Amino acid sequence: MTFPTTTVKAGVENTQCVTKRLGNPTAMHMGSIHDLLGPASHHMIVYRVNETVEQLTPVDCQPFTDALNPAKGSPLIVTQKKDDLLTLPQGVAYTLSANQMVRLEVHYINPGATDVQLTATSTFSPIADSAFQNEADFLFIGNPDITLPPNATTKLGPSFFALPAELAGSNFFAITGHEHHLGTNVTIDAVASAADPGKSIYNVLGWLWSEPKTETFDPPFQVPANGGFRFTCEWNNTTSSTVKFGESANNEMCFFWAYYYPSKGARVCFHTSQPPAPAGGFDLCCPNAIPQLQQACGALGAAK
Repeated sequence: MTFPTTTVKAGVENTQCVTKRLGNPTAMHMGSIHDLLGPASHHMIVYRVNETVEQLTPVDCQPFTDALNPAKGSPLIVTQKKDDLLTLPQGVAYTLSANQMVRLEVHYINPGATDVQLTATSTFSPIADSAFQNEADFLFIGNPDITLPPNATTKLGPSFFALPAELAGSNFFAITGHEHHLGTNVTIDAVASAADPGKSIYNVLGWLWSEPKTETFDPPFQVPANGGFRFTCEWNNTTSSTVKFGESANNEMCFFWAYYYPSKGARVCFHTSQPPAPAGGFDLCCPNAIPQLQQACGALGAAK
């Protein structure tokens, strides 16, 4: 899958999508995904989608919209590194239907003074049908409560996110931390409770926001019963302005994504202490079957 070569003008930031039909005559199980990003690429999200019409020319699109509505599709991989290979554990794969439609969503920015040529590709490699045992899926977790004073270092967290009950017993085999250009570190622990010291699962020496390492686990790990993830993000705001949460590369984020099996569906989740959250904050996952949370997911999708 190739995102068409695109000229990105100096000073331009945008998110664009293409939707293509793979043309596979039968269903297949994908055992690895290899993404390559060229200059100006901030990140790329690859989705399997339920569209029926191709969109071969890049068009402006809303980031993560399909991640909030499983009827439309689900994310397979998020890539921020220039060369990103995700190899799923033996017997674990993403299943693609015959003639599967796939969307490439590319967020790009050119802060320079001259135009650059944007390129991006995603290559799927299948495993034998006889080797397939478990369906993989994707979990995205973060905290949007970001306010970074100018010319200062800031730490957010630790934030405790309780693992949704339906994901209990899931096997996590890879995790990546995510911030924007002011980010200096993301650390994550698997814990039995907010107060539990837990086990460090993501603490990368010399972590880089532009090339965030994906930690892989063989064997995969499980979150303790009734536990979750505790995560912390750090930044150094070298600008003269206050920086807050946002999708622009000039805003900031505090997220990580995790790959797991067996699939219980893709989730985009948040921990927040913003009002009207109670003491200790609350957790929200999209999509969610609880009506009041589903309404919040819909509002989030509309805002995006």
